[in-house]
Amino acid sequence: MKFQSTSAAAALLLGQAFGYPLPSSNLLRREVPQEHSHDLFLTITNEALAKNNPKGITDAVFGLLGNAAAANGAGSVTNLDCLKQETADQAFTNGKAAKDIRLMAGALVYQALERNTGKVGLASVTCTEQAVNPEIEAVKPHQDPASANAASINKGITLELAKQLKAIGADPNLALLSGTFAPGDLNDATAKGNTCDDTDPQLGCIFTTGKLVLDASQDEVASAVSAVSQTFTGTGGIQATDLVDLSKFSVQGGAAAPADNSNAATTSQAAAQATPPPAASSGSAPSTASGNNVQTFTGSLGGPPPPVVSGTGNRPFSVNGNTFVNIGAALGRSCDIQHNACADAVNSGQLSGGVGQCEDQNTQCKAAASGASNSNASNTSNASDNASNGGVNNAASGNNADSGNAGNDNAGSSAATGDFGSCSDPSIKFANGLDGRTEPAFAPVNEADFSHGSALAIKVISDFICDRLNSSCKASAAVVSTCQSASAAASQLTGQAAADAFNKALGV
Repeated sequence: MKFQSTSAAAALLLGQAFGYPLPSSNLLRREVPQEHSHDLFLTITNEALAKNNPKGITDAVFGLLGNAAAANGAGSVTNLDCLKQETADQAFTNGKAAKDIRLMAGALVYQALERNTGKVGLASVTCTEQAVNPEIEAVKPHQDPASANAASINKGITLELAKQLKAIGADPNLALLSGTFAPGDLNDATAKGNTCDDTDPQLGCIFTTGKLVLDASQDEVASAVSAVSQTFTGTGGIQATDLVDLSKFSVQGGAAAPADNSNAATTSQAAAQATPPPAASSGSAPSTASGNNVQTFTGSLGGPPPPVVSGTGNRPFSVNGNTFVNIGAALGRSCDIQHNACADAVNSGQLSGGVGQCEDQNTQCKAAASGASNSNASNTSNASDNASNGGVNNAASGNNADSGNAGNDNAGSSAATGDFGSCSDPSIKFANGLDGRTEPAFAPVNEADFSHGSALAIKVISDFICDRLNSSCKASAAVVSTCQSASAAASQLTGQAAADAFNKALGV
């Protein structure tokens, strides 16, 4: 697998350093060829890294690149052969400090991903420094599948990763998702090998294109971890079977992946109790271990939409391990995942009739989502409006009462539509320590869809989000208009009150 740097990496550095929006037409998030193969785990690693990034590593993707390209985002790391390990190590440390098993698991899987080499069949250079965390130290990166002894080396890496995952209370089958592509042609002059570069920030194109080759079977993983005891207790979680159907991928050696069995699907009891995962995708399932499935759409082209699990907490809605504040955003994500699966089925020849039927189904799904969002909003509108009116107007000290009311008036409109296009959760956070700042700042909550460094003025972030909703996300005109009004209103406020006003206006 080959990763290559572009001038976008330098542009990304500038955007994060100075907190201004980069033109969406020139730069997509981490726009480097082949970086989208395991996008989910890069996203999780970046989420963990953002909690504390003392060496200023720009993005997890730079750890997957060759040294020349990696230098553009290495921060103060000088041994570029170890940039990937340093990134994983810091992300794991941050996840452990937060007792967040999802972040720890993401960092471990990231550590096991294959790193760029200059040609097909060339193994990557080994980092000779010792990691701070023994769990990271135990896991080595996959090697190019066409390199010498890669099959046995990569299988060993996957099984060791599974052990480390079980030890922290995570799903050991996540280790299978660290695998790479089928071996490429040693005479391939492009050095690309078998790769993919389709944007899929929710998962990764190696999964959605079916190009992942499993290094081991689920039975082999279960056997490898059978004697491993859990040594860490935390919260959060992510399950391999909530992300992909492992039975659809081939296992190294040519055999089809076995169907799930009770042993292979079992994760540690403590992890399951800490954060019960969403049930496997099923549009008709009435509930899951962690709450009710509020996705009522029954269309099934390409498979049913994944459940939208309604639970408790600050982000009570969950879709395939991703959490949301607003039911409309969660239902929209569920519809989009189904839409992508439908299009993939058409493009692969598994479903006849063209992609138009997928578009029609997605429209119907989002119409149903809008109805559900309306119902949810009407059930809670009185309490939330009263709380928001009091909080926002008080924060405005009376002088900005019109701004506070503008934000509240827009909330019902946006929540009713729930249409953020191909994106989800456009909310803004106000927090300390963003991008190493000593003062609190604003930043997008959803870095996958709205990649932007932090800024001291909310309007820098809110205007960027509105622009992205209009351009890349293709959100409805009503939502874009609401966003622009919310941005103007929030700019009249300060601190958390400004973020709350913007988020309330968009219903997130």
